[in-house]
Amino acid sequence: MITAHEFIAEAGRCGFDFFTGVPCSFLTPLINGVLNDRTLRYVGATSEGEAVAIAAGAWLAGRQGVVMCQNSGLGNAVNPLTSLNAPFRVPTLMITTWRGQPGVADEPQHTVMGAITHDLLRLVGVETAPFPTDAAALAPALALAADHLRAGGLYALVMAKDSVADEPLLPAPSPQTEPGQRFDDPAAGEPPSRIAVLERFLARTDDDTAVIATTGKCGRELFTLADRRQHLYQVGSMGGASAMGLGVALNTWRKVVVLDGDGAALMKLGNLATIGSYAPSNLVHILLDNGVHDSTGGQATVSASVDFAAVALACGYRHAASCRSLAGFEAALDRSARQSGPSLIHVRIAPGSLAKLGRPTIGPGEVARRFRDFLGEGAAR
Repeated sequence: MITAHEFIAEAGRCGFDFFTGVPCSFLTPLINGVLNDRTLRYVGATSEGEAVAIAAGAWLAGRQGVVMCQNSGLGNAVNPLTSLNAPFRVPTLMITTWRGQPGVADEPQHTVMGAITHDLLRLVGVETAPFPTDAAALAPALALAADHLRAGGLYALVMAKDSVADEPLLPAPSPQTEPGQRFDDPAAGEPPSRIAVLERFLARTDDDTAVIATTGKCGRELFTLADRRQHLYQVGSMGGASAMGLGVALNTWRKVVVLDGDGAALMKLGNLATIGSYAPSNLVHILLDNGVHDSTGGQATVSASVDFAAVALACGYRHAASCRSLAGFEAALDRSARQSGPSLIHVRIAPGSLAKLGRPTIGPGEVARRFRDFLGEGAAR
């Protein structure tokens, strides 16, 4: 058995400096140890998939992340691991518990996942090793993990029960926040197209702003209008763009803008709660809502009955706007530039996209690395 302090110290020597995840009783001492260390950042996610995306964003901003979760939550993590980390070649260390370990009594819901944990991880391209339970084994185990990540891979340390000694959680101050402010666009009429909104956005975006576009036609239209190294065009990992944006925003001085969609936002609505709680002042979340899944034939989403601005404010965003016109969007964008975030701008837009819309001609791995280089240029400010 090791202590949380021993693990944290050796992890730091190996370059691991950002933690996120979803708790498990096996992980309690380690998570408590990270939370107790005020020099470290731990972001509590609402799902394991969200944690993977947050860690990916932190890596883009120059950090090396650790995702901690229960193995029963690996099902939530499979999508971003395979459609975000794999194509973008984003290295991440996972610490997953081994609930339902064969031969060890546990709750019945862990039986199936306990039997397949290692096989599942390897099947989706994650190399596995036992979580070290002896202090002397820490340095070689973490050095091996770090070497694997430097080669662009994914690595998981699988933690058995009672691997880390008990660590009480120290009390932490509760943040006090004022209620957020809302802006509503009074305009009526036909909603603008997504391409028109993106054109207005680009006209008001400077060269220091990082932009993450959600998967589907949003990123494709953004690339068609202007391909810039400050742009990241998400592929796959639907719903993960805002979590990636949070991971970036918490680790850079730059303004970070997430271009999201209604279907994607609804898929990972918990992301809004995490963003509101950690409240990065440099994050602007633009939600382009056409009421349909545009990339798959125009099937309706349920966004017509959702007041995203109210949801954002309820989750702790500092500002939220609801717009139905280009003029209203421009006004909301200008307001966000003068205010401390996080801010959400919800824009009702028309379904449809450019005819014969192409796709980015730059591979995801290259997009990620030029975006990371762009963010790194401002790291010293």
